Amino acid sequence: MIQSMTGFGKSLLQLPSKKITVEIKSLNSKSLDLNARIPGQYREKELHLRNLLAKSLTRGKVDFSLYVEITGEETTASVNPAVVKKYIQQLRAIVDGDETELLKMAVRMPDVLKTEREEIDETEFASIEDAVIEALEEINKFRYDEGYALEKDLKFRVANIENLLVEIIAMDPERIAGVRERLAKGVADLKEKVDENRFEQELVYYIEKFDITEEKVRLDNHLNYFKEALDSEDSNGRKLGFISQEMGREINTIGSKSNFFPMQQLVVQMKDELEKIKEQLLNVL
Repeated sequence: MIQSMTGFGKSLLQLPSKKITVEIKSLNSKSLDLNARIPGQYREKELHLRNLLAKSLTRGKVDFSLYVEITGEETTASVNPAVVKKYIQQLRAIVDGDETELLKMAVRMPDVLKTEREEIDETEFASIEDAVIEALEEINKFRYDEGYALEKDLKFRVANIENLLVEIIAMDPERIAGVRERLAKGVADLKEKVDENRFEQELVYYIEKFDITEEKVRLDNHLNYFKEALDSEDSNGRKLGFISQEMGREINTIGSKSNFFPMQQLVVQMKDELEKIKEQLLNVL
């Protein structure tokens, strides 16, 4: 079954002193384009998280966000008393002010707050990793659901092309008869005596140039191959894209060889259905 590249997954994790929110969203892309927003304290785990995402999502423009909200008394920032006292000392030498006012000015100065680098708690990170996996499961379910809708539409478009091909096959004898008739009329209008055997040979040669038997057979094979690929276990948008290109070549050749307006109308409808297929395939994983 095919998968869509569009999806969204979210997971919430409540720890004793912080709330973790994991969000993953993806859109279509030719390859994996991963953008990760990770707080500084977990930066050393970024490569691990990227590998986890790449293994699960494979393709798509993916935005991964890890939000941390402190809910307890935990903080990595603290006031540097020595720096504050030094600032107050310097300010007192410049202006004669109230101690509280000098303190208000001092705490706005650089380096008053010092931030200590917090070591990652491996138990805590294991819980975060579980939350990421939960969000991945959600986005993949979303992708499968979207893929089911895409598959239904693709099969509908392929069935339409198959029906149009049946109509083309049915009208082909009429087209060939029309070609013979026009050629015979053209020769008759010349009012010249011709060698019937030679004329028949030339007629056969000319009609062979307009023969679309091979194109009809190949297009039918491509349509069947496309349906087989849709029903296969692995979701492969690139493979389906290649098959659709081959379908387009056969449809274009039928159109250029047809030389018959009713058949050209059917070819235009085929091209319209194929364009809709190609648009949908841009979003298939």
